Amino acid sequence: MTDFWTDILSFAQTTTARVGTQLLQDFGQVQASQKADGSLVTQADRWADEEITNAIASHYPRHGILSEEAEHKFPDTEWCWIIDPLDGTTNFTRGIPIWGISLGLFYQGTPVFGYVHFPPIGQTFHGFWSGKSGITDVEDSAFLNGRAIHSSKDDPSNNHFFNLCSRSASLLQQPLPCKIRMLGVASYNFLTIAAGAALGGVEATPKIWDIAGAWVIVQAAGGTWVPLDSQPIFPLKVGQDYSAKSFPTLVASSPELVPVFNKSLREIPLSH
Repeated sequence: MTDFWTDILSFAQTTTARVGTQLLQDFGQVQASQKADGSLVTQADRWADEEITNAIASHYPRHGILSEEAEHKFPDTEWCWIIDPLDGTTNFTRGIPIWGISLGLFYQGTPVFGYVHFPPIGQTFHGFWSGKSGITDVEDSAFLNGRAIHSSKDDPSNNHFFNLCSRSASLLQQPLPCKIRMLGVASYNFLTIAAGAALGGVEATPKIWDIAGAWVIVQAAGGTWVPLDSQPIFPLKVGQDYSAKSFPTLVASSPELVPVFNKSLREIPLSH
């Protein structure tokens, strides 16, 4: 791994650890307000967003930034960070210890590095994925707390998990061949698949900041990411406002399970 990627990893680790320490002090102690899209936001979200944004601007002044709580237009820069400063705000405000800080680094509109830190449960995921980006100086790899992870190759059963968000329940048209779990955090739903803990998951309305960090890690771990509206997600488009755009997504631990899980899901109209 080159010095550039070593520095990227160190920066993500240091920044999320510092922000996470403060968020733990606010965990379950802050009041939330409702945003226009119905999701919750707290002062802790806004503080974390500002802290991470300032850190990126100071350390990587030529990198662009798109974040949930501030700038939603994809910038005209070669490199761009996409931030979810507090993924799982509802869990955070209710005292449920599954929430995290998500960072995704994009090169020419495509994610190549993801880092997602979950302070209350002591889990940190990161990964590198060159894909079709043209980057050749880093090895595709995914990690949980520094240990390499891989998605499961198991067949579905009643002893395996499939993750849903509450908005995704309406997509089910027949029972899934696994036990269902609702964890309340989009990135964690996907990352449990990367780690081999779940075989699949579906999110009906994730935003770009919900998936930016996890996408890389899922890909590098061997998982399969399927846009349910058949529209390619990447590369992102310069100048486009991503504040209201959702990316309905199915993630499976292997390509063979995609048709298995698709049988249980309704089609999503292309206008979604």
